[in-house]
Amino acid sequence: MARRPVAWVGAIVLLVEAVGIALLNWFLGLVVNKQDMSLAGLDPHAMSVSTWIAGGVFGLYLALCGVVMLRSAITDRAPGRFGRLLLISAAVVHALLGAFSVGLVGWPAFAFMMIVLGLIVLTLVAYDRQGAAADGDAPESDAPGNGAPQPA
Repeated sequence: MARRPVAWVGAIVLLVEAVGIALLNWFLGLVVNKQDMSLAGLDPHAMSVSTWIAGGVFGLYLALCGVVMLRSAITDRAPGRFGRLLLISAAVVHALLGAFSVGLVGWPAFAFMMIVLGLIVLTLVAYDRQGAAADGDAPESDAPGNGAPQPA
């Protein structure tokens, strides 16, 4: 199956996107700082610094998602519980950004967001449950309480 190449491509795309988001917010912070205009009485310096901080935090979040996918690609195993939650949240963020980007930026941005969303979701579903069972999770068919016979 093509799960390792998908995880590799997804990791690379997320890491490049993290750098791109951080640079975009850095540039927007510079623009706000040079304008010397206030928005609803806010200090321009405070707005530019908050833009830089938000870009850094979001860039680190995307980079962490990329590292989780990179680890899955290298080890050819499903991400752990925290990694799955992180990738699910990244999928939701990309779905929402894709929906917003249609009207604000255009269809190419929407297509990019949907490609990244597809890479994340495919990475999540391509790894079977038994790969996660090796990490210590019980497989779904053997979990107590689901109707499977239990040893006496």
